[in-house]
Amino acid sequence: MKKSDLINGPISCVISYLGHTDMVTIADAGLPIPATTQRIDLALKKGVPGFIEVLKIILTEMCVERAIISEDMSKVSPAMYQELKNVLPDIPIEEVSHTEFKKKSGTSRAVIRTGECTPYANVILVAGVWGFDS
Repeated sequence: MKKSDLINGPISCVISYLGHTDMVTIADAGLPIPATTQRIDLALKKGVPGFIEVLKIILTEMCVERAIISEDMSKVSPAMYQELKNVLPDIPIEEVSHTEFKKKSGTSRAVIRTGECTPYANVILVAGVWGFDS
């Protein structure tokens, strides 16, 4: 039995196979996910589970060297943006256009869909190297 807080099998499996710079996306309920990208759907109902809740659990197992978000998050959903910065205090956050974000998320190893309905509550986590990153 696992000792860490993350007990979701598909998510643990994806994280265990990540190499340096591989990406995992945590998405709100509305982000389009290409059919060619692995979808791990956690959404149960509007708001459940929440984006930040899922992010915090993923961070218990994944070494992250940087994060990528849509530049629209800070403008349209500033409270969520601030929460994200609070959860990732020492991780650089890169902002890209929403079009570029959707392209990059489509190349992630997996997109984890939450029940979050806050606009632009999406983040791409870029894997770091164990022992060197938080």
